This record gives sequence, C-alpha cells and structure tokens, in this order.
Amino acid sequence: MNNTLEAVYRTELDLPDRREGKVRDIYRVPMAGRTDPLLIIASDRMSAFDVVMPTPFPGKGRLLTEISLAWFKRLREANIVNDHLLSTDPADVEGVDERDHPLLAGRMMLCRACQVVPIECVVRGYITGSGWSDYQKTGSVCGVRLPEGLKQSARLEEPIFTPATKATEGHDENIDFERACEIAGTDVMERLRELSLEIYNFGRDYALEHGMILADTKFEFGFALDDDGNPTDELLLIDEVLTPDSSRYWPAEDYEEGRDQDNFNKQIFRNWLQAMCNRGEWDKTPPGPEVPREVVDQTIEKYIEAARRLAS
Repeated sequence: MNNTLEAVYRTELDLPDRREGKVRDIYRVPMAGRTDPLLIIASDRMSAFDVVMPTPFPGKGRLLTEISLAWFKRLREANIVNDHLLSTDPADVEGVDERDHPLLAGRMMLCRACQVVPIECVVRGYITGSGWSDYQKTGSVCGVRLPEGLKQSARLEEPIFTPATKATEGHDENIDFERACEIAGTDVMERLRELSLEIYNFGRDYALEHGMILADTKFEFGFALDDDGNPTDELLLIDEVLTPDSSRYWPAEDYEEGRDQDNFNKQIFRNWLQAMCNRGEWDKTPPGPEVPREVVDQTIEKYIEAARRLAS
C-alpha cells in the first residue's frame, strides 16, 4: 500500500447520475443489453458526527477498498455469500477517459446494480458503544434482553443481531427485529439475520487469528437486478464489508473487560474532534474544522495497521 499517492477528495467523472455519500462517489455506467452497473469510488473524505471534514485523509479510500476486496474474496471462497463486485480494473469502466484511470486505481469497484434492502444489518459480539449505553439504561440492546451484570466491552455468549434504519441524512436509528420485518418483510429479515450472523462469526474467527477482536460490524445487502432492471431473489452483500469504517476492531493483546478499548479506526480523530467540542470550538454542525496533519497521520496509521494484520 503506497500511502504517498495524491489524496482524492472528490471525483467529477463524465458519467451519469452522480451521487455523493460521506465517503463514496457513485456513478451509473451505461452498458447496452443489460442493467447498468454502478461505479463506486472510495474517496479520502473523513466524516464524524455526520459532518464531512474539509481535510482529506490521503490513502484512506484505497485502504478501505483493499480491505473490502480481501473480505469479499474470503467470503466467496468460503461459500458464505456472493457480492456485487464485477471488476476493480479502471479499463472495464466504459465511458471513463484513460487519463482518469490512475485516479480510480485501487479505490474503485464496478458493481452489479441492486435493489437495496433499506436496513443496516448490525451484529454485536461485544457490548460497547451505543449498545453499552442502551444496556446500562434498559438491560437490553435494540429489544434484545441481555444477562445482568455485564461489564463494558464484555464478550456476549452469542452475538446478537440489532438492525437499524438506513438514514439518508443524519444518524441511522436502532430498531428492533419486529420493526425491521415491518420495513423489509419477515422472510427477508430472517434471511438477513442468519446471513449476517454467519458472516460475523466467520470474520470474528479470522480476525482473532490475526490478533484482532471484531467487536461489532454492520452489513448492507441488496437483491440483484436482471437485465430488464427487475429485482431477482439473488441476495448480494454490497457496499463495504468488515472495514474499520463499518466495524469496530480492537487489538486482542490489549483486550480487558470493564473499560474502553483501543480501536483500529478513526477514534484518534474523533477524540481530537470531541475535545474541540468540549472546548466550545466546534458545535458538530457544518462546516467541519480543518484537521491537523499529525491527527491525519496518526489516524491513517490505524487503518494501515488494520490492513496489515488482516492480510498477514
């Protein structure tokens, strides 16, 4: 992984239907005779508290793509789930100028179009984050009752499935399984619950063999479209998978119940940002502040270390 490449904050390609998320730029790639695939590009944007920062984090998009691609491959080889990936070669993206190929290399995925299931499939194997907050108040997480007396960061006897709504703006909202069934259908959610737990268990075991604890994660799924653009019954894993942006990884060698854990994600950056808020220097509304180089570098080092461990 060459982290000295120029940062990519935003792309402006000559392709239709451009959409921009917090991290990813998405385009439709017109192709004759089939449903148009999507081009998904992981930028070097960084967000926190639902605000995108003005400072790029060079290499972040490539690292997220590298980690996702490795997991997609492992999950396919284990016959657990298929995914939406068609190609990572810029030359396969029709309508893109060759001069833009270096921009796309290492950070793009050409993907099958899907009808996205409007549910974030969250699996928690340890009690931390918002789950810990909910447990302290109610003894439950998203309607799932847990044993009394659990400590912060404790490993759960069995991982739990705690869905959330997919918010177009603002925060995703934790919901119980019954509400998820009302939104997406009971048969679909039962399939997604079983599949999400299987993927989590596979990822947890693999990560632990590589010195990392997978505390929790979230997945997105979609139904593949046929050549006429109609959804099929083929369920695909989409977006990213088991990256430090979608998952909470802890170093196994430092794990201890009853306290916060070190993270292989953007926690260093979030802590710096929260300190600004505590001093009254930012109020969690746009625009975000410029991020100092040392905070950028320290954060990216965490992503690099996660990629290194998972690839070893």
